[in-house]
Amino acid sequence: MNSADGARLSGLTVAILATNGVEEVELVEPRKALEDEGATVRLVSIEQGEIQAMEKDVNAAGKYTVDHLVSEVFPGDFDGLVLPGGTTNPDQLRQDDKAVSFVREFVTSGRPVGVICHGPWTLIEADVVRDRTLTSYPSVRSDIRNAGGNVVDQEVVVDRNLVSSRNPGDLPAFCKALIDLFAANPAS
Repeated sequence: MNSADGARLSGLTVAILATNGVEEVELVEPRKALEDEGATVRLVSIEQGEIQAMEKDVNAAGKYTVDHLVSEVFPGDFDGLVLPGGTTNPDQLRQDDKAVSFVREFVTSGRPVGVICHGPWTLIEADVVRDRTLTSYPSVRSDIRNAGGNVVDQEVVVDRNLVSSRNPGDLPAFCKALIDLFAANPAS
């Protein structure tokens, strides 16, 4: 683990799965943190072109170019996965069979996954929260419990290959835990 040169994740490729309505800061900050540690980060989505990010769910923010369609990639193409929140982003992803299948296969493969805010909705739809401990935005917690997961109200939670946080205020702790998890569990 060589954090001095910012290359702890050198050689790793990480997918961020997002679509229109993604909370901008939950896309941008993890991406920057991962890239600063040497990872190659690719934006994967359910649609081509650009996606519209939001600030606090209601204010249009930046637009981000999609690198790959989820229907054209496989979990084995990536060493890690990040699921940012915003309410409409994961709500759309959980309605897309290819996105749900991608997430399910990714989590069950044992590769590291980071999820924040409303992002667990996609995990719930993929049926991968049963017997897992995670945190989320308060309005998602009943959904996690109903899907068989254990919910705690903490800044960051790591359960095997899954790291989760509650909201944008947790991003510093989330990004640190994400990097630590990805560095400790590179897929091979």
